[in-house]
Amino acid sequence: MLSDATKERFAREVAKYPAGHQQSAVMACLSIVQQEQGWVSPEAEEAIADYLSMAPIAVREVTTFYNMYNQRRLGKYKLNVCTNLPCQLRDGQSALEHLCKALGVEDGGTTADGLFTVAKCECLGACADAPVMLVNDRQMLSYMSKDKLNELVAVIRSEEGKAA
Repeated sequence: MLSDATKERFAREVAKYPAGHQQSAVMACLSIVQQEQGWVSPEAEEAIADYLSMAPIAVREVTTFYNMYNQRRLGKYKLNVCTNLPCQLRDGQSALEHLCKALGVEDGGTTADGLFTVAKCECLGACADAPVMLVNDRQMLSYMSKDKLNELVAVIRSEEGKAA
């Protein structure tokens, strides 16, 4: 299940903690698997648990607690739109609905071409910049009007067209 390269990356993370505390690297190991596979499968959770000498349920608890770990295959671009109250008051739900309609998916859905997954998310901690969104759990975007959402989708599609 885990390649030698993955195990080497795990070992570097485990080495950051005192002996006997390898379980502290669980989040880093989950991130590594997700970077390499695009999501964290139940089999990957089992492999991480085995590597870190943890109960599999303990790894599963971490995977399911944080929304940054994908528990199923998603589109290449994961677009999370904040719909908590501050963003709601500044059109967060409207932004989510616009994005879903523009891409032809429901909340949590993935486009037929596998390029985008759109989903609402919990607070991203940038209430003053609402509505906000997170792209691939890494890039925060602020003031996401319908025009800015349309531009984002167009830029990604254009870039993906160049890469093909």
